[in-house]
Order: sequence, then structure tokens, then C-alpha cells
Amino acid sequence: MSANELVDGARPQSPIPAMKAHHISVCICTFKRVELLKQLLERLDNQRTDGLFTYSVVVADNDSLRSAEQVVATFSSTAHLPVTYCVEPQQNIALARNKALEHAKGDFIAFIDDDEFPAEDWLCTLFKAYMMYGVEGVLGPVKPHFESAPPPWVEKGKFFERPIYSSGYEMDWTQARSGNVLFRKDILGPGNPAFQSEFDTAGEDVDFFRRMMERGHKFVWCNEAVVYEVVPSSRCKRSYLLRRALLRGSNFPKHPTHRFANAAKSLIAVPCYAVALPILAVFGHHLFLKYLIKLFDHTSRLFAYLGLRLVTQRET
Repeated sequence: MSANELVDGARPQSPIPAMKAHHISVCICTFKRVELLKQLLERLDNQRTDGLFTYSVVVADNDSLRSAEQVVATFSSTAHLPVTYCVEPQQNIALARNKALEHAKGDFIAFIDDDEFPAEDWLCTLFKAYMMYGVEGVLGPVKPHFESAPPPWVEKGKFFERPIYSSGYEMDWTQARSGNVLFRKDILGPGNPAFQSEFDTAGEDVDFFRRMMERGHKFVWCNEAVVYEVVPSSRCKRSYLLRRALLRGSNFPKHPTHRFANAAKSLIAVPCYAVALPILAVFGHHLFLKYLIKLFDHTSRLFAYLGLRLVTQRET
């Protein structure tokens, strides 16, 4: 489908000048995932543009030992894709995102995670959706790509599948994540950093979208702009999923909105899930584990409201 076909019938809020050359800065924050980063850069080197924009990449290394530097240098020595390398030595995902934005030269920003890789039309599809819907940003699906066949309980429980929506659906901030997104850089504005450093291990992207949407900026879903998350066998373990729930819960109370209501929900959820688990076990291990994860999440939230974080480091 051509850009003209996508634009026909759309009602853009901010018409795009036909002669303006747009540039997308694809931002990647990475931490000790050199092989996955190499794969991602290779996939980004062949993105379709359909003549609508140019693009480059910013790699923000969150490792003070600069483990990604050689990967970027080797890639840049043969690739045509411009790549800027920078380092954020303090291990903090929000600071790493801000460091990437400092070096981003485009009028558009895209974020993709270092354990993901895109379809060849990923950027082009996001950009065409932006033109079609006339919003400030566009998000797309992140689908699992298992390195090896996962255990049956992983498939039945769909633990690595994320919600999807119909294209054009306007996102709520609670549904938004940064693993697959394109937005206009000018929405960031001057002043405070785009990502808040108190969200040091997770949740910084949800907070970002909350603040952007409170300013009136709109983000929609594009179901055709697909990226894939690499899921190694080491993640297909109960311990990984439970630890991830504890980390997610530890960061949740940092969001300033609806704190009392959210705490009340967790107070109700914890005993309800605890009572229900023996019954759910009868209907299958995947169902039992799904609600055990919810129990861990809400328990971690309650501890965090008391100032106690059960998990403070994300796994690589």
C-alpha cells in the first residue's frame, strides 16, 4: 500500500508539508546483550523507507564497561546506516533513554529494545500510520520469537504474548510501552527530562506516556508494524516470570496517580488470589502460574508502598 493510499480518507490534525524531509532517530538502550544488539543492527540496516524519510540509529550503552562499543564499531565499518554510540555509565534505564534522546538528531524518535528485531517494513509502516491518523505517536505489537520450542505450559499460558488492538485504536497510558513506538520529537519540549530517573529499572516508559497524554498528545496503535522479542530458553522458567512480576510490582507505586485506589486494589487482590490458587491448580498448571504471577505482582506493590522493594535489578 502506498503512502497516498494510506493518507486518503484520513483526518490529520497536523498536515505534513509535502516537501519536508523527515528523519527518524531509532533509539536503542542496551546492557550486555552484544549478540542481540548485533542482530538488531543488521535488521535495521535494511528498513524500507519508500522515500518518505531517512533514518539513523542511536545506541545508548548502559554498561560502564562499554560492552556494546565494539559491536557498534564493527557494524559501522561495513554498514551504510549511520549509528551514533553513547554511554550512560549509571545503570538506570530512564537515564539511558534520556542519553539516547540527547544524541537523537531526527524530528521523529523511534524506540526498540535491544532484545527485539523488526520486520523490514517496521519503520515505514509506523510512519505511514502517523501520516494517516494525524496523531503525535504510534505504537505497534511486540510478538515473541522463541529461540527454541518453549515448554507446553508457556504456550498455554501465553506468558510472553502482549495485548493487541485494532489499527487506529487510541491508546491509554496504562496500555503503552516503549518497545515499539514512533513519535514526534517536538512533543518532548524543554525542561524536565523525558524519562524520570526514579523509574530506574522499569515503568519509566509507562510514566512517560502518562505525562505525554496528560499534555493532550495522542498515540494510536498500528497492528501491522511488528517487532519480535527474542525469548531465550532461560526466560521460559517459572523463576524468571515470578521475578519479573516482583520487579514490575516494586516500580508500580512510583506512578503518582490513583495511589490510594491502587493500594486498595492490591489489598483486596492478594488474599483473593491466595485463596483461589489451590482451586486454579485443578484446572491446569498454566492457570495456576498466571494467577501466582498476579499474586506476586500485587504483593510486591504493597511492600513498595511501605518503602520496601523486593527486587531492584532486572535480569539481562
